[in-house]
Amino acid sequence: MPYQHPYDWIDNSLTALRRVHRYRSVQTVEGMSGPEIQVQGQTLVNFASNDYLGLASHPALIQAAVEATKTYGTGSTGSRLLSGHRQLHRELEGAIATLKQTEDAIVFSSGYLANIGTIAALVGTPDLILSDEYNHSSLINGARMSGATVVDYRHGDTDHLEKLLTTQRPHHRRCLVMTDSVFSMDGDLGPLPDILALATVHNAMVLMDDAHGTGVLGQRGAGCVEHFGCTGQPLIQMGTLSKALGSLGGYVAGSSALVDFLRNRAPGWIYTTGLSPADTAAALAAVDLIDQEPERRQQLWENVNYLTRRLDHCFPADQGDGHVQRLPSESPIICLRFPSAEAVMAAGNRLREQGLWVAAVRPPTVPTSRLRITVMATHQRSHLDRLVEALADL
Repeated sequence: MPYQHPYDWIDNSLTALRRVHRYRSVQTVEGMSGPEIQVQGQTLVNFASNDYLGLASHPALIQAAVEATKTYGTGSTGSRLLSGHRQLHRELEGAIATLKQTEDAIVFSSGYLANIGTIAALVGTPDLILSDEYNHSSLINGARMSGATVVDYRHGDTDHLEKLLTTQRPHHRRCLVMTDSVFSMDGDLGPLPDILALATVHNAMVLMDDAHGTGVLGQRGAGCVEHFGCTGQPLIQMGTLSKALGSLGGYVAGSSALVDFLRNRAPGWIYTTGLSPADTAAALAAVDLIDQEPERRQQLWENVNYLTRRLDHCFPADQGDGHVQRLPSESPIICLRFPSAEAVMAAGNRLREQGLWVAAVRPPTVPTSRLRITVMATHQRSHLDRLVEALADL
């Protein structure tokens, strides 16, 4: 047998990724992020950001981060249970609990850690997890790592979820139902009220990932729970500080008993360094701005509704499978489905040539190729018109 270097397979794998148009690489953004950005010397209108309210470059967040760094230094230097806890952390957790109208909250160093750590603490080998098939990677991997029995239910299909609860829940100690609030690669919402109703009947816990809902949905920007009128119901609310809040980190909000339990049992919180002072202070300033400047959220939804109307005029829903189609959305994430990976990559490159940065997303990240357009409160009407005109030319 001829000798093979033990790492040769890596080059072969990369070649295969390029062949099927699934190879990815990073592109450096120069300067601050906003509705317009600089990439390799080119000015692009930015439709690929999760900074929905435009807070990542807000002077208040920058000033808060600077002052926190001057006071506390650049890092927390240890886990929260050892030397890494600062008063800023508790202030942020209190502000999140107030926003979410829960008893308490706990802040993690990333949203991914928040999901993995929380799931691992809540369930184990004797337990059952029922997960929407389109859930975020952090939920999927957290479920696998927990050791629990994991069964996917069809996307947004509460009839299928009810069937699984009826047939499988009685055979397990605990049950955790998991759903995204806003599905990040589609833009639609999880049917939270129906899920909570089923969970009550079948004695199940519910974990909702509100990463793309916090700051965006609800009258006060509290997220999907407020949007659906479910505030106060038993629920584990997870979210991130890195999207509408313009910072970095994750959180879980819920009952005081839940938060106290996670402080003692969540490995993704116990065994990692606490969130940096700068990120903590910036997120705290962002939570304040969500309350103080509701006009940002209003402007975001005006932009979303305007762009949706124009896109529906260009891409009617009844065109058939061979054409570009807008996927159903109830959020600032608007997706146009394309017939192939080659077609969506070509579209993304054409838009880039015209000064528009739109994410071209392909399998295996999503089941079908699409352009993923994210709308910001700071987009001007001229930005939206440029996008529609360029897409129409495609």
